[in-house]
Amino acid sequence: MNELAGKHIVLGLSGGVACYKAADLCRQLIKEGATVQVVMTEAAMQFITPVTMQALSGRPVHGSQWDAREPNNMPHINLSREADAILVAPCSADFVARLAQGRADELLSLLCLARPQERVPLLLAPAMNREMWAHPATQRNLAQVAQDGATVLAVGNGDQACGETGDGRMLEPEELLEEVIAFFTPKVLAGQKVLVTAGPTFEAIDPVRGITNHSSGKMGFAIARAAREAGAEVTLVAGPVHLATPRGVHRINVQSAQNMLEAVMQKAQRASVFIATAAVADWRPATQSEQKIKKDGSGQTPVLGFVENPDILATVAQSQHALVGDLFCVGFAAESHDLLAHATAKRQRKGVPLLVGNLGPATFGQDDNALLLVDAQGHRELPRASKRILAQQLVAEIAQRLPALQA
Repeated sequence: MNELAGKHIVLGLSGGVACYKAADLCRQLIKEGATVQVVMTEAAMQFITPVTMQALSGRPVHGSQWDAREPNNMPHINLSREADAILVAPCSADFVARLAQGRADELLSLLCLARPQERVPLLLAPAMNREMWAHPATQRNLAQVAQDGATVLAVGNGDQACGETGDGRMLEPEELLEEVIAFFTPKVLAGQKVLVTAGPTFEAIDPVRGITNHSSGKMGFAIARAAREAGAEVTLVAGPVHLATPRGVHRINVQSAQNMLEAVMQKAQRASVFIATAAVADWRPATQSEQKIKKDGSGQTPVLGFVENPDILATVAQSQHALVGDLFCVGFAAESHDLLAHATAKRQRKGVPLLVGNLGPATFGQDDNALLLVDAQGHRELPRASKRILAQQLVAEIAQRLPALQA
């Protein structure tokens, strides 16, 4: 998608073993369309060479404020003025302290201090030992740089190079890329609390069998990520799928339709937007066998009775929270044929302002899709594209329809 096309990132490396991750981060930023200028401290050059970073970025690496390659001998001015953002990854405890004190005795801290703060944001990806991370001096310095206008990203938890385990690891390159993309995304859902359902449900027949469907959950997870990037606080209620949770999204795992309904009704009380993408089973077995139903050799099949599952979307849409206009409900209809007719009828039957239709057999498990948006004014199509792009388009459509944002 080249989501960072046209962006110029100054990637700063301070001293730390996490410098090895900066190589992959540089590659991924460029793959997403950004240009990258690497600036390294002397300490960073002890962990990874400028030659490596130059090869990956396609640009000469800067490391000295006395760099004679700059005609005016002012790399701290030139590099900071050209940037759309400065990302320091890894950002060591020492470098955080330098920023907190306003020091400018080497190029990277100098250009951070010299950057035009109103248009060149500073993002910091901390990386250090768990004790260094927890030390009051470090936390005090982090609070100070955040107060001074820097964006301090989260740290990971896990094994550290020193052999200890805990907080302080730099985020992985893929996670940092998500954070950079999210940073540049317009915050059209700022202040909103979005609740999303995704994936299939599983209705047990016995301890090893059940009724489910082919929904992969990819569309719902893409919507949850896009809503979070747009500034919303997002809760994702997911059926049984094997997908990574989008960064910054609170995930609740469920199995059955009844499980999903209970989780949704609990969280819907404080939500402002509900997006029901889950492919919820319409029926469940009337009884669940406590033991595996086995063949007896007679050729006779077991007789299964079914009961209808609760309609999660309709239940939420008819709740008091939605009826007073505090909850904007968006439904999904996965159909096999006559999409417009079925989606239109479903929107009216569920009583929701926006219904999103798609053809289930053509999208389940796929990375792309095509959507049909149906509301009181009619319908329009979102042409086939990746689910990532469609999720961003749908979030923009929802933002335009929210009464609070139109006021």
